[in-house]
Amino acid sequence: MAERPVRLVKVAVSGARSAHLAEQVAKVLPQRPDVAMIMIGANDVTSRSKPALAVRDLAAAVRALRAAGCEVVVGTCPDLGTIRPVAQPLRTLGRRWSRQLAAAQTMAVVAEGGRTVSLGSLLGPSFASDRSMFSSDEFHPSAAGYAAAAACMLPSVADAIGVWPAAADRGPRSLRRDSVRPIARAAASAAGRSGTEVQPTSVDGEDVGPRGPWARLRRRRPPQLPEATPVEQPTGVTGQ
Repeated sequence: MAERPVRLVKVAVSGARSAHLAEQVAKVLPQRPDVAMIMIGANDVTSRSKPALAVRDLAAAVRALRAAGCEVVVGTCPDLGTIRPVAQPLRTLGRRWSRQLAAAQTMAVVAEGGRTVSLGSLLGPSFASDRSMFSSDEFHPSAAGYAAAAACMLPSVADAIGVWPAAADRGPRSLRRDSVRPIARAAASAAGRSGTEVQPTSVDGEDVGPRGPWARLRRRRPPQLPEATPVEQPTGVTGQ
């Protein structure tokens, strides 16, 4: 898509919470990244981290990356109400907590100049109806689940660095909504709507209106990803 070589640096750690972002950012900044993709929040909810502290840590990470000239795209907290092994009423509470955290994350990230993509509302219905989206532990996503998340975030990551083709936002798989709202309303809307991207914007040259900073909501349909082709192992070779 970029029509040039792309170098990927991964510092993500399974089980990480927002409190671990500072260490990860410190590792990646010497690489002088053009764009950073962050997916965070689920472990903050399951570990009962204080939302205010989790959001503060995320905002600090986005601030450090933006200060270094790096674009930032954050996949907000997924909908934990889709996890089948969690019994009611905890599943309902998990959904409420995750959506509240996602909205707070959106406000903090946009305030720091980043953009967010709502993972929870996009993946939630698919995960709830298609158990293949989960791995065998029925908690973590499967390869198909992670592919769905990647397809959801790819347009925003590419658009952030100017390589998303304008033609992709036209036609039957085009943007379904593009509107400008005060950040609080935008964050609340994004937390409950499929694949909503939120980014900072201005109205009549002003970044802030009577009800706070302005934000643009964009709802892109994720692109179709090619299905993985199984790789046959040569005879006598065991995969590690």
